[in-house]
Amino acid sequence: MVTFRLHEVILYVQDMGRQVSFYRDFLRLPVLFPADLSNVEELDWVTFDTGACKLALHSGGKCDFGIDAPKFVLSVDDLEEWHSRLSSVAVNVDKIRSPALGIRLFDAMDFEGNRFSIESVQ
Repeated sequence: MVTFRLHEVILYVQDMGRQVSFYRDFLRLPVLFPADLSNVEELDWVTFDTGACKLALHSGGKCDFGIDAPKFVLSVDDLEEWHSRLSSVAVNVDKIRSPALGIRLFDAMDFEGNRFSIESVQ
């Protein structure tokens, strides 16, 4: 039984228009969100279908390793259970939050300082 599913990889970008053009036009990844890409420069979040999981471009990156490094997101059914489990083994976990309607998640850091998120979609 698989508990975690790789749900998303977040890539922090500085030039959203250029990066969207690369992933959409050059690599030909289908856009999942948003449906209208007419004003790409003003967007802060664009997701692509990669088959196994989503690739999300997130604007505002500053090229700070460890802060803006690509981050992966794991999807689980019971978010509270995993928040508690990770906390109990001294994993650095943030509070559970809801950044968008129907999405609850928390950020965490593994034992070497690599950041990741665990998410539950309702």
